[in-house]
Amino acid sequence: MIRGPILALRWVGPVALVSLTALLLLQSAGAQTRFTYSKGQSVSPAYEGWMPNEDGSFTLYFGYMNRRNPFLFTIRLPQDFGNKELIWTLTTHGRTEKAYASLKSDYQIDKQVISTEVGGDGGSLRDELRYNIPPELVVEGEARRTVKAGEPVPLVALAGDPDNLPARRDGKLQPRHPGERPVQEVEKASAPSAVPTTAETNAANLLYRPPSSIVPSSGPGLRLSWIVYRGKASAVRFSPEQMKTWTDTRAWANSPWSPPFTIPEPPPDGKWITEVRFQEPGIYTLRAVASDGSLFTYKNVTVTVTP
Repeated sequence: MIRGPILALRWVGPVALVSLTALLLLQSAGAQTRFTYSKGQSVSPAYEGWMPNEDGSFTLYFGYMNRRNPFLFTIRLPQDFGNKELIWTLTTHGRTEKAYASLKSDYQIDKQVISTEVGGDGGSLRDELRYNIPPELVVEGEARRTVKAGEPVPLVALAGDPDNLPARRDGKLQPRHPGERPVQEVEKASAPSAVPTTAETNAANLLYRPPSSIVPSSGPGLRLSWIVYRGKASAVRFSPEQMKTWTDTRAWANSPWSPPFTIPEPPPDGKWITEVRFQEPGIYTLRAVASDGSLFTYKNVTVTVTP
């Protein structure tokens, strides 16, 4: 049964008809219009789904609806979790919402589902993405650090895409493993083979495009960004400015989902060097996010900032 607002109408001449028409138009517009807010709105937790692990345990994936950060963190469950339910409760601006997680078969996901949800590989739905290997990521230095407010802190992260899947559309070089030579240099150094090279594969990709999803999409290619995972984000300054890791589709928004956007070519050795400064004391958790355009790998650094 469809439920909607109940209208109590009283005839007062032609004005009633005009008012009712205007009301229906406003309701129609409201149902089709999405508004963008800078602040003050609630944040809705989201349960994304679960995957089985090789040891028999299960991993639950969670995100939230605000700046739309899907697959933001995971929780590992034991083999005997059964048909129980796990609830994530989130309160923002005085409003409490919950996400309910279970191992029901409807919620089981795989790597292709994750890629599709984030518009990976240009929104591709090809089966190869089920076997995609996420980027390898290493963060140099201590996982916990202490600095003074205003003091520059170097952040050095190394990343690589071990299977080069999905491959960059432009055939540009990208490292397979952190600190190693890019994939095409390794291929040139090896003996001739009947297996197509990365450049040949990319050329074919330019000619053929598999069926695509209807969600906002981002191009394939290794990239890395730092985000403020916990702490006051407005008090943190990264240099250079970091590419966004959430689905910002506004034009010129420095986001892989934002038109026009070209995935930057990664450093030759897969080493991203960033500087961060904290304007206020506190405890901050910074997260390095490495992505191949479909899957992603996280590493956290916790920084205690003193006056």
